[in-house]
Amino acid sequence: MPQSPPTLRAAAVIQAAESVLVLVATILAGMDAAAGQSYHVNSGIALTVIGVAAVAALALVAAGLARARRWSRTPALLTQLFAGIVGIYLLQGRRLDWGVVLLVLAVLGFAALLSPPSMRALTTSQQAPPEPPAGKPPAGKAPAGKGPAGKPAAGKPSARKPPTRRR
Repeated sequence: MPQSPPTLRAAAVIQAAESVLVLVATILAGMDAAAGQSYHVNSGIALTVIGVAAVAALALVAAGLARARRWSRTPALLTQLFAGIVGIYLLQGRRLDWGVVLLVLAVLGFAALLSPPSMRALTTSQQAPPEPPAGKPPAGKAPAGKGPAGKPAAGKPSARKPPTRRR
């Protein structure tokens, strides 16, 4: 397996760091729910369960980025978008400690994911199809101007004239 570019590995580390931040927030929400400090006990439990599921999903995407899996590109970009939005929201709420960290991670994550080496690694196929031998058309394709089995294509005249009859 070819090694992924450094920018993609950086994106995977950033994604994993965001997963850790969500885990910390989930643990804090779970502790508040257990202590009875959440708005409602059931909503605190639900928030904790959703947080654990989000941590698992973010960690899975980080692993996909580390392995240069094509499916990981869109979830990783969406993660950076949502992290940026939440970071701005936290800054507006005067939570500079969480907001600045999240916003910086989102910007760095976008930069790492949208860099040309990362885009090439996440958009090109893992194995290129084999080249056909020189002089032969690709499998399943007839030569230009010819239909299946080498016959002239419908509506195209043959390059050769038909033989004339002599009397």
